[in-house]
Amino acid sequence: MNTPVTVGGIIAPDSELTRKAASLVERVHSRALLNHVHRTWWFADFLGKQRGLKYDRETVYLASLLHDLGLTDEFCADQRFEVDGADAASRFLLANGYSDAKAQLVWDAIALHSSAGIADRKQPEIALIYMGAHVDVMGLFMEEITPSLIDDTLALYPRIGMKAAFTQAVAEVARKKPHTAIGTGLGDVGRRHIHGFDCPNVCDLIDNAPFES
Repeated sequence: MNTPVTVGGIIAPDSELTRKAASLVERVHSRALLNHVHRTWWFADFLGKQRGLKYDRETVYLASLLHDLGLTDEFCADQRFEVDGADAASRFLLANGYSDAKAQLVWDAIALHSSAGIADRKQPEIALIYMGAHVDVMGLFMEEITPSLIDDTLALYPRIGMKAAFTQAVAEVARKKPHTAIGTGLGDVGRRHIHGFDCPNVCDLIDNAPFES
């Protein structure tokens, strides 16, 4: 029997479904990205407790672990990586008996997890995925988490080149699907890290709309 993971005395959700989700992400992610999705959960849960939010911990756990499936070779499709990931997560959850309502909540949390000013104003489960991921990627909201909890999380799930690994994963999506980078952070990554990268500029799209003015 698996021993539940704990950080700072807090126990992660442990069920047949969460173990299946953990196995899935362990199979498809690099170690650096795998540790990122786990850290996203811990930071999200810490913030949820700190803010006194009421939320379904298992739903937040599942959405955290599954939120970057769209960055993997197996689940990269033809939409924005957030939407690809949301679609893959929803399929996985529904196939494993998760309720339609909760699967939809996970879909929204993953699809919106890079949408500042939107995700953080939605249901707690959605807001917490956005916040947890952005603690780990950009260092946002860190002032709300105690240094000891951050240190304990990093000890359990070390970063091992997270910045370079995440940037490379995002750049690969931008290279494969430049049309999905329009108006997103993928465009920034593509222009800096992909030689000859080009994607439509929003201004060009407006100017080239089939109207006289």
